[in-house]
Amino acid sequence: MASLVSSPFTLPASKADQLSSLSQKHFFLHSFLPKKINNLPNSKSSLKVKCAAIGNGLFTQTTPEVRRIVPENKNNLPTVKIVYVVLEAQYQSSLSSAVQSLNQNSNFASFEVVGYLVEELRDENTYKTFCKDLEDANIFIGSLIFVEELALKVKTAVEKERDRLDAVLVFPSMPEVMRLNKLGSFSMSQLGQSKSPFFQLFKRKKQGAGFADSMLKLVRTLPKVLKYLPSDKAQDARLYILSLQFWLGGSPDNLQNFLKMISSSYVPALKGTKVDYSDPVLFLDSGIWHPLAPCMYDDVKEYLNWYGTRRDVNEKLRGPDAPVIGLVLQRSHIVTGDESHYVAVIMELEAKGAKVIPIFAGGLDFSGPVERFLIDPVSKKPMVNSVVSLTGFALVGGPARQDHPRAVEALMKLDVPYIVAVPLVFQTTEEWLNSTLGLHPIQVALQVALPELDGGMEPIVFAGRDPRTGKGLSIALSLVVSSHASLIFVICIIFGLSGSRKSHALHKRVEQLCTRAIKWAELKRKSKTEKKLAITVFSFPPDKGNVGTAAYLNVFASIYSVLKDLQKDGYNVEGLPENAEALIEDVIHDKEAQFNSPNLNVAYKMSVREYQNLTPYAPALEENWGKPPGNLNSDGENLLVYGKQYGNVFIGVQPTFGYEGDPMRLLFSKSASPHHGFAAYYSFVEKIFEADAVLHFGTHGSLEFMPGKQVGMSDVCFPDSLIGNIPNVYYYAANNPSEATIAKRRSYANTISYLTPPAENAGLYKGLKQLSELISSYQSLKDSGRGQQIVSSIISTARQCNLDKDVELPEEGEEISAKERDLVVGKVYSKIMEIESRLLPCGLHVIGEPPSAMEAVATLVNIAALDRPEDGISSLPSILAETVGRNIEDVYRGSDKGILKDVELLRQITEASRGAISAFVQKTTNKNGQVVDVADKLSSILGFGINEPWIQYLSNTKFYRADREKLRVLFEFLGECLKLVVADNELGSLKQALEGKYVEPGPGGDPIRNPKVLPTGKNIHALDPQAIPTTAAMQSAKVVVDRLVERQKVDNGGKYPETVALVLWGTDNIKTYGESLGQVLWMIGVRPVADTFGRVNRVEPVSLEELGRPRIDVVVNCSGVFRDLFINQMNLLDRAVKMVAELDEPVEQNYVRKHALEQAKALGIEVREAATRVFSNASGSYSSNINLAVENSSWNDEKQLQDMYLSRKSFAFDCDAPGAGMTEKRKVFEMALSTADATFQNLDSSEISLTDVSHYFDSDPTNLVQNLRKDGKKPSAYIADTTTANAQVRTLSETVRLDARTKLLNPKWYEGMMSSGYEGVREIEKRLTNTVGWSATSGQVDNWVYEEANSTFIQDENMLNRLMNTNPNSFRKLIQTFLEANGRGYWETSEENIEKLRQLYSEVEDKIEGIDR
Repeated sequence: MASLVSSPFTLPASKADQLSSLSQKHFFLHSFLPKKINNLPNSKSSLKVKCAAIGNGLFTQTTPEVRRIVPENKNNLPTVKIVYVVLEAQYQSSLSSAVQSLNQNSNFASFEVVGYLVEELRDENTYKTFCKDLEDANIFIGSLIFVEELALKVKTAVEKERDRLDAVLVFPSMPEVMRLNKLGSFSMSQLGQSKSPFFQLFKRKKQGAGFADSMLKLVRTLPKVLKYLPSDKAQDARLYILSLQFWLGGSPDNLQNFLKMISSSYVPALKGTKVDYSDPVLFLDSGIWHPLAPCMYDDVKEYLNWYGTRRDVNEKLRGPDAPVIGLVLQRSHIVTGDESHYVAVIMELEAKGAKVIPIFAGGLDFSGPVERFLIDPVSKKPMVNSVVSLTGFALVGGPARQDHPRAVEALMKLDVPYIVAVPLVFQTTEEWLNSTLGLHPIQVALQVALPELDGGMEPIVFAGRDPRTGKGLSIALSLVVSSHASLIFVICIIFGLSGSRKSHALHKRVEQLCTRAIKWAELKRKSKTEKKLAITVFSFPPDKGNVGTAAYLNVFASIYSVLKDLQKDGYNVEGLPENAEALIEDVIHDKEAQFNSPNLNVAYKMSVREYQNLTPYAPALEENWGKPPGNLNSDGENLLVYGKQYGNVFIGVQPTFGYEGDPMRLLFSKSASPHHGFAAYYSFVEKIFEADAVLHFGTHGSLEFMPGKQVGMSDVCFPDSLIGNIPNVYYYAANNPSEATIAKRRSYANTISYLTPPAENAGLYKGLKQLSELISSYQSLKDSGRGQQIVSSIISTARQCNLDKDVELPEEGEEISAKERDLVVGKVYSKIMEIESRLLPCGLHVIGEPPSAMEAVATLVNIAALDRPEDGISSLPSILAETVGRNIEDVYRGSDKGILKDVELLRQITEASRGAISAFVQKTTNKNGQVVDVADKLSSILGFGINEPWIQYLSNTKFYRADREKLRVLFEFLGECLKLVVADNELGSLKQALEGKYVEPGPGGDPIRNPKVLPTGKNIHALDPQAIPTTAAMQSAKVVVDRLVERQKVDNGGKYPETVALVLWGTDNIKTYGESLGQVLWMIGVRPVADTFGRVNRVEPVSLEELGRPRIDVVVNCSGVFRDLFINQMNLLDRAVKMVAELDEPVEQNYVRKHALEQAKALGIEVREAATRVFSNASGSYSSNINLAVENSSWNDEKQLQDMYLSRKSFAFDCDAPGAGMTEKRKVFEMALSTADATFQNLDSSEISLTDVSHYFDSDPTNLVQNLRKDGKKPSAYIADTTTANAQVRTLSETVRLDARTKLLNPKWYEGMMSSGYEGVREIEKRLTNTVGWSATSGQVDNWVYEEANSTFIQDENMLNRLMNTNPNSFRKLIQTFLEANGRGYWETSEENIEKLRQLYSEVEDKIEGIDR
């Protein structure tokens, strides 16, 4: 036994350099080994667990040869050859067993069989073998083939042989493959076109689970009906249905009879031979199954009666106080005998003291069984405390079409936490352990992304597959015998170790899954006074002024509001201070003040010995951080946990990444492990404070971004080790679904969305306001003698406002014609309108405080500005423009060009929109500005045409003849949106999660584009990654690319850009359904092709004639988050670029090919490899770290920042070896970037702009490209702004100026921030730091931006004192940033200004020192 256990796969020591630093430690064992093994060889000469690509670079190196059985055929019987292709391998052991048994006992034929997993067909050699096998096969069987590119391979291969094959049987798969079916006269080649009920099933568009159910009903009834029909056709159809019954029955007996029936009926050599076979043994379609039960049950009461009589379990487990866990299982695994992984979970739960109700279904709809077996039919209450699905599929619809609303409805009735664990399907255990990506991308799409739409969480990999045997499984289970008597039974079953490829339990993963499921169940059972909650806040970048950082959130005011509510609800929050300000003081000031570290309040000192005892993975951190305690979160002897406890609530400060101590770490191409202080924090929360749940407060911390696999963590992945067994609830901004998804997948978070602050129009101030007044005077007096004089004032005021950088202004005093005057005024007016109408979030959101109705007006105006053709809703601007005989698109274009009458018309349309919507909102609110019962108010308004408030308002404008019907449809929609905007469920959902209830899922994204994001307080999910880009997204993408190319031609002497370097963000692509992805495809001239289910896994080239321009080369930098969420799309992009590089086209019309040929020659590689254009970080690492260097002021010069970018962002994805993950290809990356004529990014929603977050400049390669180009020319830098209906492409410098004017320098914005107090000062400082970031990466920030900021925040004594008193630490950072901007040469200013800043710096230093004493 021991020898089996102690032989993890090993590698020669020479490969050491390829290993990830994590996996070189021998104390990390494979997840499927148990805990207590002390006799492992400590061999120095070999290393365990390699995380790298192996073999053919694909995800699986398994081979069909393990599924090949060639008979000896001593009796010279006819040979029947069967080839099968399946999604999962559970049929392998059943089918192999059936064939072996037939070969031993049959006297009519001998059977040869070979099976392929659909994923293996990616490998060219395997595919050739498959085609060869088909050449002399008699029967082909396929099942669950739903991956389009592989389905097409199967179709091509089988089609060639279909007429020759004796029988082709395909069970539920894509229609293209189903059409191959052929049994005698029965065929499905007309699938989807025929009138028969059978075919109609496939034709339905909304084929959710109903499809599977109808199929099953059909399977039950048709054979009986068809038996009595005389024709051959009916008999062939009957045998097809019987085949399906045999197949779904899945046991070796059923499959043996299936093969007898088909071969005797259709193989010519056996015609006339009498072969007896039995009818299918039918199992329950759905029911309850337990490995120790005498039978399957279809009544939960009967099952529980049996459970109560069990002798193998203790009294406690049979009693009423044990937690009850529901399990959802796939019937096919049970009937084929491939159920050992299910058994392991059941036994582990029972060993931990939980009762189990394991339910199964035969079809793909589990919602019915969930309602039937897990909800008490009388009381309608759940009979379980939490549910774990072990199928890995969406609750309704499996791998084909899903019906998420149906799933959510069933789960809301059940109302318990819903966990969806994942069995490995496309990889063996070893391949998964080796992979830096973790789970196979197709599996992530099917078994992680889709269940998230149902509200599923915690995608823990709990079962693996061996390439050949079941060995891993018996070891895992036999070693826990001592913990549970009934396991002896299991081992008896399993010890028949056949050569079949079965699932096996990964023991440590199963243990964690079961512990977490019970922890969630306990939340349902524990009383509120007993429950312990650890609220975790973030401090980023590390500075005392930054404690409680979160996007758009007033963190301490929100925590205070949450705690008051929990206290009222019965939670123990003893000693909670009087207000949020006092709460801040408690957490950030150390009352003893003898620690001069960030002098936060120390909640706990952990000795090194205690830390090592509580943190089993601590030795793994020493390679990066040395021996504990280290110098972060430590006093030299102990590790320090910062925070403050109130009764059963602990508010703790999450330690930082740790880069601040050693800036050189920022240059490493892969991210370091967490430091000892970080690990100590989570050990404290779980094992000393003993939290029942942790609440991460706001977007976002570092836990989920720690190194490890991208998805499908193993126990050597740091996010998994850190979160341990604590249920994780996470408040996440509703507009950031991509990073929320990373938190769900990598730290097992139940993410609850919060609203971003209500948006307002930026408005005008100071000189800009004056300009606006001058322009109105000009319009009324332009034809009088004063026109010229007013224009001169407009020009000089525009110069004072620095608008001469954005608008070409004539020299002062220059005579210009009336027409030219109109154009100058029009352009200035257009710029001012752009500034005035730009949306900005004002202030910060407080959890549980929804916006008032009037605060929601700007949001509604923007919702109303978009056409929604799919819902039959026209936008308000387009309805108003039609009234005066114009098309709104033409008005936008005219206004952009500065045509005065169009600028004026657009202003009138904008004002009328705001007025009509304000009038509508006023009618639905009470005196306090709260929205009263909208539904009643609306029906009374919508009932009387003439009294509709928007009609009343518009009747006094030039738009009084607007189309009433279109307006009514629009305002009904806006009424619904208004209800959603003001609804408040953020606190309610948190309480549901803490009470162990189900939190309703909902999409994240931009509420303006997708009002379904509202109300907040939902469990955020992203989208099906294979659904993008949509057709609408491609349309928008084309518009932006065409404008970008036009703009670049204008700025570049009429020449097309040869290469554009651009960035793909996760959140943008979720919000816009893949617009920026579509932009890349359109640049290189290809279009996406959707399959039958609307999934995009293929592209085709657009002809050069249709494109009307050369194909533009691209260098795509994918954010780490995009890489994690959309690896399928990276594969698609890489295939697209390589396909274009290989097109036989003239190089002057195909820049991708031109550059690939040049680079292939220079580097001595194949063109295909030279055409590598899709880059990101190494797996498990995020960002270029330029943002961290800038935020911490820890960089020497721009060259150092550029090296950081190159070392961290030069990892390429290769569609020819997708299993290899991200591999470093720095030389190709540098050569590709050196051809870039332009850099490009997208802004897609109003609340995040260039200086709001550090991500944008962190990914900007503008200065880097200039250094790499042979001619040293700076590339043009562009930003596409699709935040409004009127999409714009601006230069980077124009966008930075617009940002500065609407935010940093805008009193409306900074006063809004100051009203949030402590956090507001930090937000102002952050905008200035991000502006310096742009200077560092692009040099596109004008001097006046810094000068004006200095006048606003430093020269104004009153403002200066407010900043200093509200948050002295952030104010110190603000001064430091001004001094740094000057020192680095980004801001030239007077010596007096610099002297004043230096003086202020020492004053604020003294003040901070004084406070701390």
